[in-house]
Amino acid sequence: MPEAVTQSKNKFSFRYWLVIFFEFIERGSYYGVMSVFSMYLIDTMEFSKIQVGWIKSVIQPILYFLPVLTGAIADKVGFKKTLLVAFALMGIGYGLTSQFDSYVAIFVSMIIMALGAGTFKPIISGTIAKETTEETASLGFSIFYWSINFGAFIVPLFIVPALKKIDPSFILVFASIATGLMILPTLFLFKDQNQPQTEAEPLGKVLSDIFKKVWMVVLDWRFILFIFIYSIFWILYFQMYDTVLWYVDMFVDASPLNNFIKDLTGINFKFDVEHVTVINAGTIIILQLLIAAIVKKAKTLPTLIIGISFGVIGMVVLAFGETIWIFILGTMIFTLGEMVAHPKYIAYLGTIAPPDKKATYMGFGFLYGFFGSLFAGITGAWLYNIYVDNPMIEYIKTKVPTLDEGVKIKEALEVAATNGIQQSEVLPHAHTTTLWLIFSSLGVICILALLVYNKFIGVRSADNLK
Repeated sequence: MPEAVTQSKNKFSFRYWLVIFFEFIERGSYYGVMSVFSMYLIDTMEFSKIQVGWIKSVIQPILYFLPVLTGAIADKVGFKKTLLVAFALMGIGYGLTSQFDSYVAIFVSMIIMALGAGTFKPIISGTIAKETTEETASLGFSIFYWSINFGAFIVPLFIVPALKKIDPSFILVFASIATGLMILPTLFLFKDQNQPQTEAEPLGKVLSDIFKKVWMVVLDWRFILFIFIYSIFWILYFQMYDTVLWYVDMFVDASPLNNFIKDLTGINFKFDVEHVTVINAGTIIILQLLIAAIVKKAKTLPTLIIGISFGVIGMVVLAFGETIWIFILGTMIFTLGEMVAHPKYIAYLGTIAPPDKKATYMGFGFLYGFFGSLFAGITGAWLYNIYVDNPMIEYIKTKVPTLDEGVKIKEALEVAATNGIQQSEVLPHAHTTTLWLIFSSLGVICILALLVYNKFIGVRSADNLK
């Protein structure tokens, strides 16, 4: 990738590189926060997992649905003004979250952040589309996707661990400062691309047209059904920022990896929950171009199913071992599945969209993330309570009958320790294998549903849209 970037310096404008920098900062801040946010809310704020699940099931869908509205607004009022609003909202949202300790206040603050991030999303991709040509678009968007994962790799690997040692809330402060400071280069360096002088439509009409398109797509049951089926796979993906982190924190012994790195490099490395995001992003950075080349000409549906199958296998691997090496292997396999499946999802989507409305329909392909994240947060928290936390709490109650009702697992383990019950005695009573097999079964359901969909519904021509 560095060679490709060097060769492209003369192909892309300053405006292009500026928004790539914006993307790196915004995604680095976002993934830096999300790499530990679920742990922060539980350990520092002492919220329940269900409370965390509700926050995640609200803020993440906003990120996936809002761009269809804010993209149109940006076209109306200008990219520069929209960027200023986006960075201001993100800076305020992260900043307020770092200062509050009440559930409602943090919930509202993160919604403010999500509104900013959702406003930001279409500006960058829209700018890149305008700043690239047919010749440079492929490389231009490859660099764009690479910058996303580079931010998600660098910040959780280096910045998050350093800030966490001082105070976990400083991670949110960092994200607030990093995104807020982007107001300055936006003000002084970013310029809106000159637009042809056309008669402007009122903003109300623009938004009205958008909602009409949304309604048209929603009523097209076969299109929405396919997206909904594929979104089941993304319920698994979003566990990487919730249930997987809780699992790593309590069950995965990372000392073999830490000792290996120390013996190899002399560095006192400590693997922690934020490095789950590092594994995901690092795998994509290393393998993205290779996987893209391999699957480029492969058949759409079989490749999509192979990708989801890799994701299922990754979850199954997690189910049968708690060592750090097995965890890393499972996470990398899952990420490989994500890389294989998603390009073919986009390709298959194009075959089921009405040919005469393809551009409109493809603009709603993001709904996989809306549906997936809508269910992932609360479903993951609910299942984790049932199969992991509650069985351990019930075991502790057999040893300490006076344990309070409704106690959280952290408090229960503390009570157990004061009564001479070691954590190593409690952990085997959690049904972690069952948890990961349930998530794996969701992937299997997704595969079977796709096969049934393709056989009985599948592609269509423009004249059979009813």
